[in-house]
Amino acid sequence: MFFELRQYRLKPGTRDKWIKLMEEEIIPFQTSKGIEVVASFIDLEDPDLYIWIRKFKNDEEKERLYKAVYESAEWLDVIKPKSDEIILRKEIKVNKIEATSASLLK
Repeated sequence: MFFELRQYRLKPGTRDKWIKLMEEEIIPFQTSKGIEVVASFIDLEDPDLYIWIRKFKNDEEKERLYKAVYESAEWLDVIKPKSDEIILRKEIKVNKIEATSASLLK
């Protein structure tokens, strides 16, 4: 099992719009496909930074779920165009991380 820490740079002034999109469309859609979203954060000192964490059993599950989400018509035709208006895709940072024994996330 591992986590995926995702950091998104938002276009200035779009954080509220992004949170609404994440909470009303992106997270529900991804969880409906089987992705486990375990955390969602805003940066209190940087209004243009959004961070979220997803959990996967293994690389095979991640690959299968990525295809289910990112190759779907719903993602390509509806959700991605909306997200492209808000996030700076070239500045997305993704880290594959593992919880330590003291972590509350497991």
